[in-house]
Amino acid sequence: MDGDNVEISLDLLLPRDAASVPASRRLLDAALTALGVEDQIRDDIEAMLTEACTNVIRHAEHGAHYTVRVTIQDRRCMIKVIDAGTGFDAGQVPHPEPAAERGRGLLIMKALADDVRFCSYPQDGALVSLEKHLRYGEDSLGGLLTTDALDEGTPPPA
Repeated sequence: MDGDNVEISLDLLLPRDAASVPASRRLLDAALTALGVEDQIRDDIEAMLTEACTNVIRHAEHGAHYTVRVTIQDRRCMIKVIDAGTGFDAGQVPHPEPAAERGRGLLIMKALADDVRFCSYPQDGALVSLEKHLRYGEDSLGGLLTTDALDEGTPPPA
């Protein structure tokens, strides 16, 4: 491999159906696991993705499909969830009551992500952009390829 970097891109066009949520989670988790991303970071990403996808399924009123676009680059995981709904204003979403069982999705995403952005395009949909910094296990593929300790041209330890 040339350089000390990793990049994985996933572009998923999914039906706006509850069954798509675990499918997208499994695909992303497989990539993160293969790179050796730490369990806690993978759990955070799984929860963020679940909330973003679930919001599309529950609230996007138009469009039979939505897109999950993921880029894993070195020590960053960037997720974009794009729908064709009517859009929404994240600042106008009410905070849930303490005992509420629903309505916590935006709060969960904001708590777990290192960066969250909500873009609304009235009548054209919404974009939720999430970013999480990655940490790798000691002998992981991701950790080996993103470390500065490797000398150029020296293969990683077997």
